[in-house]
Amino acid sequence: ARMTQLFSQFHPVVVFHAAAYKHVPLMEEENAYQALLNNVLGTYVLAQVAISFAVEKFVLISTDKAVNPVSVMGASKRLAEMVCQALQQSIAAKNNQPGRNNQSRSTCFVMVRFGNVLGSTGSVIPKFREQIARGGPITITHPEMTRYFMSIPEAAQLVLQAALMGGTNGGGEIFVLDMGDPVKIVDLANDLIHLSGLGEDDIRIVFSGLRPGEKLHEELLSASENTLPTPHQKLRIAQARQVDEQWLSDMTAWLNKISVLSDQEVRDQLVNWVPEYDSKEWNGK
Repeated sequence: ARMTQLFSQFHPVVVFHAAAYKHVPLMEEENAYQALLNNVLGTYVLAQVAISFAVEKFVLISTDKAVNPVSVMGASKRLAEMVCQALQQSIAAKNNQPGRNNQSRSTCFVMVRFGNVLGSTGSVIPKFREQIARGGPITITHPEMTRYFMSIPEAAQLVLQAALMGGTNGGGEIFVLDMGDPVKIVDLANDLIHLSGLGEDDIRIVFSGLRPGEKLHEELLSASENTLPTPHQKLRIAQARQVDEQWLSDMTAWLNKISVLSDQEVRDQLVNWVPEYDSKEWNGK
């Protein structure tokens, strides 16, 4: 009802859906069910309203954590991608019906996956600087931890570019941003120590262990996905597994009928909807 009210007031032409519960450990323990409601059902509700108001483009800001997810947060974002894929399939099927007037505007769904954005809320660099300013130690979960990084301007520009390109292949594309090579977090920490005019003897690095839901190494594509090139050298389209309208109906019925689930119940049932989800990896099993 609130989304309908807002769309009636502002009539958006393009929607950038970035809202999500993104903190991996918080979504993994104590809040797994809420992660599903917000990230999956919330996306579905907003997308349905966008369709009803004939929004031209609906851009879902996804994450590399949606690829072969080991966390509830990552799996919930993959489900959000799949919701948009299924809705695009439904729109395409309706547009292909005999006698359908294809001149009427229909919503195009676009998904964009990328990794960590330097300087954004929760980014490691401000955290490391704060720890260095206090005299240390710098805390890192694991000495082999790696992550993809890009700057805020680069991420924003590539999202806009993907939004512009989306629909050229019928909609429902998942754009993958070229984020270069992954960066070892311990190397990033050492660089910041040296840039602060200090040495490794001045600031200790302490390894605290993987947190719930964390991967050592993130991915931008699953093993079953290939990519197609685009006119932009830093954007490619993932050829992800498709889902249909029946899958969407079954999945939303599951979310709407269940009572509050425990964290373990969420993890046990998620694999029914995201087969590539594996919650055992983060705890080393």
